Amino acid sequence: MSLTKRLDAFVERGAGALESWARDLAVDGGFRRQVAEELLEDAAFLRKLAPTKIQARAKGETPPTGVPAEPAVAAAEPTAARAEQPTVAGMPPPMPAPPAKPRPAKSDGPNPFVVIGVAFVAGVALAKLIDWRGHAHPRR
Repeated sequence: MSLTKRLDAFVERGAGALESWARDLAVDGGFRRQVAEELLEDAAFLRKLAPTKIQARAKGETPPTGVPAEPAVAAAEPTAARAEQPTVAGMPPPMPAPPAKPRPAKSDGPNPFVVIGVAFVAGVALAKLIDWRGHAHPRR
């Protein structure tokens, strides 16, 4: 058995363990159900990390399962994305995400080099003042 096949089996075993754990958690409901949904997504992602699939995608071929290779940045419709999410039997589909809030205008603030320069000049001026006042009262 080659190394990639052994690694594929290891990845599949880990994804299967995540799925079984998610099914056990989903029975209880509440917070555990939310964790189960995340674990199912993690199991699906872990299966995409199988070495043979990564190797096929790197070469531009279709992965061994017959599913076409996914682009690095996929532009999917929101309804299609919800339909692809794995669900546990008896669980309703997840709620749609709330609409994104508009971001406030980003204030860049002052130039960091100007701030550093002002701090340096202020430090030098303070040091000169302290040194000058030190000469006014010499110690014996």
